[in-house]
Amino acid sequence: MQRIKAYTDWFFKTSLLPHFREEEQFFFPLLGNEHELIKKALSEHRRLARLFESNTDLEKTLSQIEEELENHIRFEERILFNEIQNTASEKEIQAIEKLHIEHTNDETWADEFWT
Repeated sequence: MQRIKAYTDWFFKTSLLPHFREEEQFFFPLLGNEHELIKKALSEHRRLARLFESNTDLEKTLSQIEEELENHIRFEERILFNEIQNTASEKEIQAIEKLHIEHTNDETWADEFWT
């Protein structure tokens, strides 16, 4: 279980946290932090961060991460980003597209188990 936890810690730090920051900095302001969908997304980001940072009852926590991360991704893909696209101007969408650089991770997980 500790081996899996080490991987999730690495994944959170190198991939998910930068992804959250990018959304919060560039995408969410298009609707504003007071918008109900943005409040929900920010709340889910905080909840996921707490789960990833937890070191207690790892089996239960990892199960919660799996469930909540899947639900969060579905929410963003099906609801939030559609609302942003419907609300933002063409100019704003173009600006986001220019700013958005796909997060690439040059680091690889060194544990042979994963290769």
